[in-house]
Amino acid sequence: MLKNTYVKILLVEPFFTGSHQLWAEGYQQFSKHKLRILSLPGRHWKWRMYAGAVELAKQFLALKNYSPDLILATDMLDLTTFLALTRSKTATIPTAIYFHENQITYPWSATDPDIVLKRDNQYGFINYTSALAANHLFFNSPYHQQSFLGALPSFLAQFPDYKGIENIASIEKKSSPLPLGVNLSALKNNSPSKKNKIPLLLWNHRWEYDKNPVAFFDALFRLKEENIPFQVVILGTSYHKKPPIFEEAKKRLAKEILQFGAVDTLSEYAEWLWQADILPVTNQQDFFGQSVVEAIYTNCFPILPYRLSYPMHLPTTEHATHFYYKETDFYPLLKNTIQNIEKICRESFQHFVSHYDWCTLAAKYDKEMEMVIAK
Repeated sequence: MLKNTYVKILLVEPFFTGSHQLWAEGYQQFSKHKLRILSLPGRHWKWRMYAGAVELAKQFLALKNYSPDLILATDMLDLTTFLALTRSKTATIPTAIYFHENQITYPWSATDPDIVLKRDNQYGFINYTSALAANHLFFNSPYHQQSFLGALPSFLAQFPDYKGIENIASIEKKSSPLPLGVNLSALKNNSPSKKNKIPLLLWNHRWEYDKNPVAFFDALFRLKEENIPFQVVILGTSYHKKPPIFEEAKKRLAKEILQFGAVDTLSEYAEWLWQADILPVTNQQDFFGQSVVEAIYTNCFPILPYRLSYPMHLPTTEHATHFYYKETDFYPLLKNTIQNIEKICRESFQHFVSHYDWCTLAAKYDKEMEMVIAK
């Protein structure tokens, strides 16, 4: 048992933006423990995985008279390098990693030059060696944990010798799922009524290839060609190299689009979520699915692929209604939902995803961190 009512946790995040930042600040806000965040701006992700540990180690060593009880890093940190450079202060401090994603099973873009140059393995190897170095690994979903551990044998088998396959068992032994904390309570102060004469569709994901925007917009183009009325709200973070399909959609769906691009405030974001009727999801990658959980919480009707982390976000009794099993089934399900929106039971699943709220989940995080320290 811990003697103090609180412990000091250093949360190390080399990619401090988006969901990574929201998660870190959310835990810091709702935890009973004293969290200190050591971070770098969320850009140049490959460079952050290489050099972020060097800079953050320097910053940590510059913190005078500070010694945490636990170091909680994310998967973007090269933990082995960080610990090597700070061993004078960290040799006896337990460490944990929170895996938002991993670079072994994350689907790479076919246009990424590292694929062509066959130099894409080092990022996954950083995840692997960091996993070896940490005292405990937390994954944001059971699906994520299983996919990472399941991919390690073939990932390591490609190397010439001393492959380290025998290390996988020890990594698995110190791994466990821990859901992503989300500030769902911040979405509560909005009217849950849906009064749209025309069904309003929602996109609230990052504007990146792994979210499969081509399949999403192709379905919307087809709806328009078949004269099926709908409107759409396109939210989410846009990056410099966004897929070109977004600009095409902006032109082809000009009459249907009510909002195109991220909004400035959480209240605006929440307002659009409460207004939206249907969340059609085509994502190829989601280790947890924060945007999906937020939409479910605000009573959007989700249409989801039966894979990734999504099945855990809805009761099994509802899977047949909300999930498609083949890509070819996506459009028919979307079309049927739009055409029968008034007949579809608007049952709320807010209660089912509410346990992801930091108000509930922070206590579990605190307990898990205490257990890592106590080992």
